Amino acid sequence: MWGRCGSWPPIPTSRPISSAKTTCVTFGFLYLTDVKRVAPSTLTIALSGIKFFYQHTLRRDWPTLALVRAPREKKLPVVLSVSEVEHVLRCVHLPRYRMCLSTIYACGLRLQEGVHLQVGDIDAERHLVHIRHGKGNKDRYVPLPPRILETLRGYWRSHRDPRWLFPGILRSESHASAPMCESGVQRAFRAALRESGIPKPATVHTLRHSYATHLLEAGVNLRVIQVSLGHASPTTTALYTHLTRQAEDRVVEAITPVLDALWA
Repeated sequence: MWGRCGSWPPIPTSRPISSAKTTCVTFGFLYLTDVKRVAPSTLTIALSGIKFFYQHTLRRDWPTLALVRAPREKKLPVVLSVSEVEHVLRCVHLPRYRMCLSTIYACGLRLQEGVHLQVGDIDAERHLVHIRHGKGNKDRYVPLPPRILETLRGYWRSHRDPRWLFPGILRSESHASAPMCESGVQRAFRAALRESGIPKPATVHTLRHSYATHLLEAGVNLRVIQVSLGHASPTTTALYTHLTRQAEDRVVEAITPVLDALWA
């Protein structure tokens, strides 16, 4: 289990067992963090191994394990420009996948929320989509652009499933018993990204990040974006302020006079 992390450092042994095992874990994780400088994901694997050993092999409780956490990585998400989103979606050749991915982008949905959309979730009169059981089991309403509504109507007429907007592939039954497979949507997106030649490590979830960033760039209020995305905290949504072209342009505008004076 420790092949990737190295061996544990020497630890004091002149203590009671309960104290010694706590010291062992403390020394071990400090060693992995400060000496080996392993990635948080590797630290999580090590912690999971110890938890499994105590809880399932030894069948013992150890409250100290609940206090150990790997530090969370703070990475900015990948974002595609408007033209890049258009290019990738044009490279999705199967209509069912292009329609699903277009809806995910146009409404800022998570993959699971997109594939599980039902016919009854569309409020055509108010141009809203009812997202049911989103992250944290929360419902929300998301604006539905008229163009997507019109395209969805045409797509639905091609299968007329009474329940699912994006039904699974029909075989012997007249109607699908389950929605479209998430892995199929992911494969379609990866294939389209390769064909587009865009060298960014984008995923289906990148469409959601791009949606939020494009709304900010268009001047949409941060609170409105937070509600549309279903974020519990405005801090989560505020992350996208670092990703807009306006933010980048302000940095360039501020630093350019300094550079002009320096190199004049």
